[in-house]
Amino acid sequence: MKSISGAGAAITAIESDGNNTKTPRNSNIAPLIYNLLTELGEDPERQGLERTPVRVARAWEDLTAGYHLDINDVVNDAIFEDDCGEIVAVKKIHFFSVCEHHLLPFFGVCSVAYVPDGRIIGLSKIPRIVDMFARRLQVQERLTSQVAQAVNEVLQPAGVAVTMEAHHLCMMMRGVEKQDSRTVTSEMLGVFKTNPQTRQEFLTLMGWSPLAG
Repeated sequence: MKSISGAGAAITAIESDGNNTKTPRNSNIAPLIYNLLTELGEDPERQGLERTPVRVARAWEDLTAGYHLDINDVVNDAIFEDDCGEIVAVKKIHFFSVCEHHLLPFFGVCSVAYVPDGRIIGLSKIPRIVDMFARRLQVQERLTSQVAQAVNEVLQPAGVAVTMEAHHLCMMMRGVEKQDSRTVTSEMLGVFKTNPQTRQEFLTLMGWSPLAG
């Protein structure tokens, strides 16, 4: 078996290849993937795999890019004074994340709503907030809560509601292998938690039901 240090020359050659000019920021990841392929019984220097360590390193940097962002980077002063006092919602935000238990993807749709209390946020910032937290190692329960808490923090609205519905490859590909199962989570803050009518209005607007096909 070739060690991580033994993989160095191959990785250097891959990184300097004219077809791979964008090298990963973290130079330690590609050698680890090289060794993983070896441990799995593969030849990481065969044609189909010779560039895979660097490709995987780049992919993981994209999948975990949220670690390098904070809420101020994402919102970027896109908060405005406004008298609106009704529900503002963005629905069916597609997201992709990675389960921290098995390092397998989970993906689905997210809906986010808030009731303003004198301030609104640029609508494009809401999907960006979802992406910031999704692009980290996650569990869906925490991801849902983090999105809600972030919107609550930056806007201090009368209420925030977040729902997520996702497929988890760790359940679909291994373990129980239930391909049609979906995980549903929600987080309600402020009036969405205390006022059943407001909560139901949000769920109706989203067309959201955990029993829907």
